Amino acid sequence: MFTKLGNSWQVVKASAAVLSADKELVIFPILSGVMLVLVSAGFVAPFVVSERAQELAQGPAGWGIAFGFYLVSYFVIFFCNSALVGAALIRLRGGDPTVADGFRIAFGKAGTILGYAFIAATVGMILRQLQERAGLLGRLVVGLVGLAWNLATFLVVPVLVTENVGPVDAVKRSMALFKKTWGEQVIGNFGVGAITGLIAFLLILTFIPLCFLAVATNSTAVIALTVGGFVFALVLLSLVSATLSGIYTAAVYRFAAEGEVGTTFHADMVQGAFKPK
Repeated sequence: MFTKLGNSWQVVKASAAVLSADKELVIFPILSGVMLVLVSAGFVAPFVVSERAQELAQGPAGWGIAFGFYLVSYFVIFFCNSALVGAALIRLRGGDPTVADGFRIAFGKAGTILGYAFIAATVGMILRQLQERAGLLGRLVVGLVGLAWNLATFLVVPVLVTENVGPVDAVKRSMALFKKTWGEQVIGNFGVGAITGLIAFLLILTFIPLCFLAVATNSTAVIALTVGGFVFALVLLSLVSATLSGIYTAAVYRFAAEGEVGTTFHADMVQGAFKPK
């Protein structure tokens, strides 16, 4: 256990080293978050201001609206992730990427990304409908199916970015890379998630006494500053975590597809993401 935790920490540090060299990589998760807020607002606003829209949502049209929301949201996520992973791969291969490089890569694959977003939206809709209609055991099974899908498609984004394949073939290629060295556990994402969760927990522990102290001052400005600082720290932590995950995904792809990990990552770090059959 302690060996895995230590390896996770090394993975996070290696990813952080790449982020330190290219701090602009965090722009892609920021853009993704902003666009997702706008997309959500665009889909929700009509139902808030119009009773007619609410009636439509309760009928068959509601399925189309929900699918449209899934499709656009997934496209935004995959587009920004493609830009992030594309830029990270440039760095891992010894280059010096810019934000423009990431966007250039993503725009060049926009059609394929949209195709994969359609597949992901379809799978997401099906799993959601099954989960809503299933009992406790059924929801557990659907959850496991969703987990299996996430593992099988873990490397789809770097495949789309790097290889000249369509969305269906990208899913197959991701599955093949995963089966190639059979995933015991994506230790890098575990490491990023575990350390992010620990930092978030420490932030909460720090915020609670600070909040009491701020309230004790009876100052609206102090209370607002305390709460605002806490929210800002959580948002920043989320953005950094998403960026580190994207960097590690790029490193795993390089190892799985090309047998290379670059100078920042060591082979044993990335090998920890997979366990040979």
